[in-house]
Amino acid sequence: KQKIKSKFLRDIPIPAQYSLSITVLFGIALLGSWLNPAIGYRGVALFMLLAVSILAVVFDILPVLLAAVLSALTWNYFFIPPIYEFNFENKEDMFLFVMYFFIAMVNAALSLKVKDRNRKLREKEEKEKAIAFYNTILNSLSHELRTPIATIIGSIDAINDQNRILTSNQKSELKHEISKAALRLEQHVENLLGLSRLESGMV
Repeated sequence: KQKIKSKFLRDIPIPAQYSLSITVLFGIALLGSWLNPAIGYRGVALFMLLAVSILAVVFDILPVLLAAVLSALTWNYFFIPPIYEFNFENKEDMFLFVMYFFIAMVNAALSLKVKDRNRKLREKEEKEKAIAFYNTILNSLSHELRTPIATIIGSIDAINDQNRILTSNQKSELKHEISKAALRLEQHVENLLGLSRLESGMV
């Protein structure tokens, strides 16, 4: 279920990520306006920063950066007194605003770096599994090749052996074994060619 969920999140188109980021941001802002009397505008900042952090985990960098910028401006305009105007006069609140903006940006960048590292680890793991599977099949086919080759060589040697007198039925049986072994050998060669194409695809 977790893999399905993660794949679903990665498959969300970028325009939809922008829309969802803005929707989540303003949803948190509405919640913050309701909680503001109880927790204060600094507490609201923590809620909004948490929302940006969650978005950074699941979305690409640009929608998250947009959410970070809008969240910082929304917090300043709607929650830092005096509300409904951008407040850059109070040094303490200005410092908090700058720190909020900086933390949101760094959080988005670090989340992108972590997601990129995880993606590379997944790709490496998938490639290692494919190579291990390839080597297992190759070893198995290499072993299987020996049987028809040995059958063909043994049957031909028996037919060409001047010291052995073979009946017509024995010769027919040996030729039949050669034919069956040749068909098996052809099938194994086809499988090897298929593996070669698989290896070329991995490279």
